[in-house]
Amino acid sequence: MPDMLTRLPRQLYRAEQVRLLDQIAIEQFEIPGFTLMRTAATVAFNTLLEKWPQTRHVQVFAGSGNNAGDGYLVASLAKEQGLSTEVIYLSDPNSLAGDAKLAWQCAQERGVTITAFADFNTEHENRHAHPVIVDALLGTGLDREVQGDYAKAISFINAADRPVLAIDIPSGLSADTGKCLGIAVVADVTVTFIGLKQGLLTNQAGDHVGTLIYHDLDVPEKVFSNDSSPTPASLRIDINSVTPMLMPRAVSSHKGNHGHVLLIGGDYSFGGAVIMAAEAALRSGAGLVSVITRSSHRPALLARRPEVMVLGTEDEDSQIENLLSKATAIVTGPGLGRSQWARNLFQLALAAQKSQSIPLVIDADALHLLAEKKQQGSGAKGSGIKRDNWILTPHPGEAAALLDCSASDIQDDRFSAVRQLNDTWGGACLLKGSGSLVCNTDGTQQNVFLCSEGNAGMATGGMGDVLSGIAGGLLAQGLSLEQSLCAAVCIHGEAADLSMQANGQRGMAATDLMPFIRELVNPAR
Repeated sequence: MPDMLTRLPRQLYRAEQVRLLDQIAIEQFEIPGFTLMRTAATVAFNTLLEKWPQTRHVQVFAGSGNNAGDGYLVASLAKEQGLSTEVIYLSDPNSLAGDAKLAWQCAQERGVTITAFADFNTEHENRHAHPVIVDALLGTGLDREVQGDYAKAISFINAADRPVLAIDIPSGLSADTGKCLGIAVVADVTVTFIGLKQGLLTNQAGDHVGTLIYHDLDVPEKVFSNDSSPTPASLRIDINSVTPMLMPRAVSSHKGNHGHVLLIGGDYSFGGAVIMAAEAALRSGAGLVSVITRSSHRPALLARRPEVMVLGTEDEDSQIENLLSKATAIVTGPGLGRSQWARNLFQLALAAQKSQSIPLVIDADALHLLAEKKQQGSGAKGSGIKRDNWILTPHPGEAAALLDCSASDIQDDRFSAVRQLNDTWGGACLLKGSGSLVCNTDGTQQNVFLCSEGNAGMATGGMGDVLSGIAGGLLAQGLSLEQSLCAAVCIHGEAADLSMQANGQRGMAATDLMPFIRELVNPAR
C-alpha cells in the first residue's frame, strides 16, 4: 500500500455530507468561510511547490463557486512568491458571490493576470518555462456530463503535457461514485479537504486522481462527531485495519482448531482455478483443505499441493454429501462452469449450507448459477434463496447478472450497487474492481467498506479464485462473514502490492501472491 494512503482518514463521505461538514465548521464553530478557503489554497499551493519546486509559471483554470475561489487564492499566493501567474476563467468573475468573490478580488489586487477562456489561445500556449496547471474548474457538486467550454478546457489540460494539481477533486469526476462524467481532468496530484470524498478511491478515480492528499483544514474534531454531523457514507479499510482480526494461535492448537475448507469447482479445462483457490485457503491458515473436482484434475492438484485432500466426482465411491457435512466453510465457483455437472454440485452446496448452517463463499460461475435461480422464478425475496450465512464476490458483470441490469449500470454507482446486492441476496457482499466495496448488514444498519489496497497488476486471470480461497480460509478459522471478507480483500490487495514492489505490475500472476498471503496472515505483534 502506498505510504500516502496510510495517511488518509477512514471516514468517507458523499459530496452533500462534506458540504454539511463545511457548514457546521462555519456556523457552529464560527470559522469564517474565507478562512477555510485561504487555508485550502495555502495547503494546495504548498503542495504544488513541494511536488514541483522548479515551478516558474502557475496557470489556474477557474470555474464558479468556492472551487474557483480556491483557485484565485492559489494564484494570489503564487504571485506573492514571485511566480508568473495567470487565471483562465470559464465563469465571469463578476458573477461570483461570497467568499469566491473575495478571492477573485484578492487576485486582482495582487496583479494576477486574469483571462477569459474565450480569449485564451490554446493552440499557441507553450511560451512558459516550468509551468504547472491548477484545476479549479468544477467542484464536488457536479452531477451531469461535462459539456461546452468546460469540456474544451479539460481537453486542453489533459493534452498540455505539463504537471496538473487538482483542487478538491479532478474536474469531471463524480465525488460520490468515482465515475468520469464524460471527460475529467487527469491530475498528477489531487488535494482534497474537510471530508474525504468516497468517489476519489473507486471506479475510474484511479485514472484521474494521481497522488491523493487530504487535509482537514484544521477544523476541530467535533465538526465530525457532534450530534448534527453526518454519519460517514462508507469506511476505508486497508491491511492495517484488518490485521487485528488475525490473533496468534494457541500454543496447544491442532489442525482441527483451524477449520476445514471445502472447495467445489474445476470442470474440464478449468482445473487451475480450483487449485489456486485451494492453495490460497491453505496459505490463509485453514487447518484442513479439501477439493471436490473432476477426477482427472487429481494428479495436477496433488503435484502442486500434496497437503490438499481431493475427491473426484468420477471416483467409484465419491461420497460428496458426506464430505460436505464435514466442512467448516464451503467455497464454490472457481472453475465450476455452467454444465449440468456444475449445477448438480452447486445445488448440493446450497443444500448443505441450508441444512447444516455451513457458511458458503460463492464466486465466479456459481454466481451466474445463483442468478439463474432468480431468473427462473426462485426469486431472492420469495423462495428463501436470500441467506445470511454466505459471502458473494462478484465483479461488475457478475453483479449485473445478480441484479438483472447491465455492468455499466453497476459502475454508474458502485456504492448503490453493493448495497442493493446486500439487500437482495443477504450475507456479506463484495463488488470487485478498483476500490473494491464490501457491504454487510449489522442488525438494521448497512455498512459499506472501501478497500484502498491493490493495483492494476491484478487485472489477470485467477486473481478472483485466490481471493475466494482466502475468504474461505478465514471463514473456516472462525472469523465472521464481514471480518472474513474485509480481511480477505485487504490481504489480497496488499499481497498484490507487495508483489508489484518486488517485480512490477506487468506480468503479475495470481500464484505470485501466495508467499505474501502467508506473510500477511502472520502479522508481527
